[in-house]
Amino acid sequence: MTALSLDRTALDMRRGACPALSAPMQTGDGLLARIALTEALHPSQLATLCQLARRHGNGILDISARGNLQVRGLTALSAPQLDAEVRALQLPLREGLAVEVPPLAGMDPDEIADPRALAAAIRKGAADIAGLAPKMSVVVDGGGRLRLSDLLADIRLVAKRHGGCIGWTLLLGGTEAAGGVHAVLSEAEAAPAALALLGELASKGTKARGRDLASGLPRNSVATQSVSPFGLHRLAAGRAAAGIGPAFGQIDAEQLTALCEEAVALGMTAVKPALDHSLIFFGPPDACERLIAFANLNGFVTSGNDPRSAIAACPGRPACASGEVETHALGALAARECGDLLDGSFKLHVSGCAKGCAHPQPSPLTLCGTPAGLAWIAGRAADPALAVIDPKDIATALGRVSALVRTERRDGEQSAACLSRLGPDRISAHLMSGQP
Repeated sequence: MTALSLDRTALDMRRGACPALSAPMQTGDGLLARIALTEALHPSQLATLCQLARRHGNGILDISARGNLQVRGLTALSAPQLDAEVRALQLPLREGLAVEVPPLAGMDPDEIADPRALAAAIRKGAADIAGLAPKMSVVVDGGGRLRLSDLLADIRLVAKRHGGCIGWTLLLGGTEAAGGVHAVLSEAEAAPAALALLGELASKGTKARGRDLASGLPRNSVATQSVSPFGLHRLAAGRAAAGIGPAFGQIDAEQLTALCEEAVALGMTAVKPALDHSLIFFGPPDACERLIAFANLNGFVTSGNDPRSAIAACPGRPACASGEVETHALGALAARECGDLLDGSFKLHVSGCAKGCAHPQPSPLTLCGTPAGLAWIAGRAADPALAVIDPKDIATALGRVSALVRTERRDGEQSAACLSRLGPDRISAHLMSGQP
């Protein structure tokens, strides 16, 4: 088996690069390979992937914010072996452009339209378009219960009811709320329009993104409400889905294997890595409820009320070579110290460095590791800090801000709105003085 080069020029370390199964990325704990899927697996197949993660890596797996499975701790010799053995399993691997649909697509009783056929047409047509940016993505959202509204996308198609007809709103760049509205299209028009835009972006070079075509377009004015993927979701035809996630998106292969074995014992037939670092298991309602109970007893996130579900944390130190802090320990501390602050209205971003990989969007509160200490930021990880805190004082700082919001929150006001109203200057002054 040919070994991969560990030269940093051969393994792209840039924030804009994307790891893949056959093109792993160097991290602090070895090479990282991404297994991107287009369809659900049987739980036993996911257990097999866990075995491969132990055999070829360090036994740690990530579920990314976009629902990709990642195997950590590979070496130059073991990464090609993982690639070959995963491909031998004949799984529904995604090759090429990321064209994403919600995890309940085709089964969601609240769905306006099934997005899968449209996504497949775009995926097929995009195979002939060369020169797209490595992280280029398309979202096709049928408008159901579990939306992809908060995922960044270069091109987004969202099902909408227009009178007695169903159309597709095409947006460019950003989240659904921030995207520029390019057009409202019929089903027949949607795929050709998306492919034409992809071709236009390819002609501009590999750094061109959807936002580059959004200048001057009106912003989307339709408010969307995100629903947590965690917990029980009742589907059509008496079926259900159980949304379960590892804390902060990372899990030991042995623990995930145990969850998959329990799912098989309960007669569940499908599982899909999904948005927000979740795993969606499909089966009868009673089996889903029992699997959620099992997962809850074993430390998984099983509810949107779990404060850990409101924290976006990258792998951090030592898993990431750029990490300045142990992000998962900080995330666990934040969940204990300020659970009432984390009400689901925003993501507390805990970043190991200024790249901000776990949460590219601005956040009302971001904790970012720096050589000087822990930067407290309102915005993205690379934005100017409100304060720089010694990591040993972070529990006190979190408690101060949580108490400030608890005191200042108005009736019916969520944490995100309260933080926005208080403003960065008030929060910064409170952090530094300890006084409201």
